Amino acid sequence: MHFETNIEKAAKENIFFRKVLHTGKYSQLAVMSLAPGEDLGEEKNDSVDQIFFFIEGKGEAIIDRKATPVNPGDISFVPAGTVHNFRNSGLDCLKFCTIYSPPEHQNGAIHETKADAEGAQR
Repeated sequence: MHFETNIEKAAKENIFFRKVLHTGKYSQLAVMSLAPGEDLGEEKNDSVDQIFFFIEGKGEAIIDRKATPVNPGDISFVPAGTVHNFRNSGLDCLKFCTIYSPPEHQNGAIHETKADAEGAQR
């Protein structure tokens, strides 16, 4: 099924930790929001590539335990098998979208908080 949206608007309006917008056969699109000081939690997905596109706020990409600033307009491609985390280092919410390939979460899933997301993992 075809899907279209204004991703900038969808990300800015998202109030949840994670909201899955669309799931295809080989990939999945979600928007995410991190509160000031919040992080995703360090992880390593052995079979999932992930692409992050930052829309609003300031943060850090922590790839293989090395931190790099991220700002609106930045993108981070995290290949499968890479240890990664993202942290909000700003005073406002860090808003971004992410593409999982292959899909990682249930289609239409909404994880209101990081704790909800951790409870829903695999």
